[in-house]
Amino acid sequence: MVTSTAGDGHYHSPWTQTVDLWTEVRAAWAWLRRPRLLHRIYPALRRHLAHAPASTAYAFTLFVTWWTLRGLGPVEERRLILSASTNLYNMHHNPVQVLVASAFWTEGNFPWLVIAQFLIVMAYAERWLGTGRWILLFATGHIGASLLTVYGISRAIEHQLIPLRVAIAPDVGTSYGFSAVLAAMAFRFRGRVRLAWAALVLAVLIAACVSGRTFTDYGHLCAGLIGLLVGTIATTFWGRIEHRRTARAAA
Repeated sequence: MVTSTAGDGHYHSPWTQTVDLWTEVRAAWAWLRRPRLLHRIYPALRRHLAHAPASTAYAFTLFVTWWTLRGLGPVEERRLILSASTNLYNMHHNPVQVLVASAFWTEGNFPWLVIAQFLIVMAYAERWLGTGRWILLFATGHIGASLLTVYGISRAIEHQLIPLRVAIAPDVGTSYGFSAVLAAMAFRFRGRVRLAWAALVLAVLIAACVSGRTFTDYGHLCAGLIGLLVGTIATTFWGRIEHRRTARAAA
């Protein structure tokens, strides 16, 4: 959970509150080895989710929208997904509406993995950053990557590099925002772990672009870069402020 103040009474940004990954892993392992594990799991899970209300609500919303789609026929389901997609056509006609709506729908079978990612990974990120910052980071990644992807599609169609039907292709999901937050989580850790985390995320996203060569893969890479950019700006900004505050206090 975010600690916004320290003993000096000043605000301290979560972007500067780093941890050692191996210390965290050892602490988690020690917790798992303590007696009465089954009796401790449920209270710990409740506390975890209680401190991540946005991630928990998001996971529940994804379940509701998936259930809604299951109650529709194939034609109605496709029409709804297309109406919420951030494709070129919708972005020209209803940009604000689809930028918001597209983040709350998933296609295919029950999104077990996506919901688990929100309840574990995104909830951890929200507990670190705080709910407001987490929402802002997620939205920045989702909106920024969507706009860059649509721009790329527009340019590719203009130069006749891809067929015109791509302009109305379905494109919904949480993956752009997730990629941005996952990349920015590198700044939760210090030292070589931070560099390794960022390098691994970029390597996976670049490999997906090379192998898949779809605009969705391109969007994931853009989202990851947005997350790293936001993290770099935030940690640099708050690091300088807290450094100056410490220098003034020592003078």
